[in-house]
Amino acid sequence: MDISRPDQTGPRAASRVIVPLVILVLCAIAYYLTTTFDRVPPILKRGIQPSDFPQLVILLIAALALWLALRDREPAPPPLPATVYITMGLLIGFSVLALVDLFIALGAFAVAMSAIWGERRAWALALVGLVVPVAVFFLFDIVFEIRFPRGVLTNLWYG
Repeated sequence: MDISRPDQTGPRAASRVIVPLVILVLCAIAYYLTTTFDRVPPILKRGIQPSDFPQLVILLIAALALWLALRDREPAPPPLPATVYITMGLLIGFSVLALVDLFIALGAFAVAMSAIWGERRAWALALVGLVVPVAVFFLFDIVFEIRFPRGVLTNLWYG
């Protein structure tokens, strides 16, 4: 068995085509959605139409995806570690918990993420779970004057 030449078959090798193809499909959907934007009347137009910039970005992403599919000849990377999949699950959990309260979800997510990435000191986890949501809340609420959606904790603050 030749160790210097990685295996170029199987699902990991197929991802060289599948990933750019999925990106291209998403780009096509996004491009179609930009065609539904309202047009600015010519008398009010000062530059580009609202759909022009997103379409340019989408075309750039599609071109890079094509470049990736045609030019990528690197060996397939090793499988992702379990922490990546756990992080994706945490993002889903954060989204669900944010329906109850954004700051409870933010604190729980910060603690869980820190623990998954290796933090074991309880005082540090508690600090992250309390300081991060409080700092984000006061930065946006007081400094930027942006009100957050109502939730369990925000109802206490907003009254």
